[in-house]
Amino acid sequence: MTLFLDRDGVINKRLVDDYVKVVDEFVFEDGVLEAIEKLSKCFERLIIVTNQQGVGRKMMSEKTLHEIHDYMKNEVKKAGGKIDAVYFCPDLVHSKSLFRKPNIGMGLLAKREFPEIRFKQSVMVGDSISDMKFGKKLGMKTVLISNDKSLVARHSKLIDQNFNTLSEYAKTC
Repeated sequence: MTLFLDRDGVINKRLVDDYVKVVDEFVFEDGVLEAIEKLSKCFERLIIVTNQQGVGRKMMSEKTLHEIHDYMKNEVKKAGGKIDAVYFCPDLVHSKSLFRKPNIGMGLLAKREFPEIRFKQSVMVGDSISDMKFGKKLGMKTVLISNDKSLVARHSKLIDQNFNTLSEYAKTC
């Protein structure tokens, strides 16, 4: 089984109307390192899929984004967890890119790199409806990280499970 995770708002604190542009702005959500350590034992693969249009908007370089992801992966590893791969899409919302969630390009890249992935046996965890659409388009189970019950009610067909935090979800594995 493979666990696909969104980044901002699930692993790290989302910056409202902004982007994590340098490592110092990347702050893990409470309990996430322990949650990923536990989830690493429940899933064969953990893969991050994240839209990062801050790169496309020239608010940060791709090199800096890689530094942020290296920091994230190293901290997860130090805590006993693993991240097998990080896929990101720098394209802007209006680009209609195949790789920008809710489109499935990052999932297809993961499948190419890890042919053993079976989407029907995989889970997508994210904090947005585009994450849920991405998961559903690939046939995955979807988990929304949100305490907005009206959002859950409005999009119930896309959401298989709902938790307030990744830590709460990790308790189920």
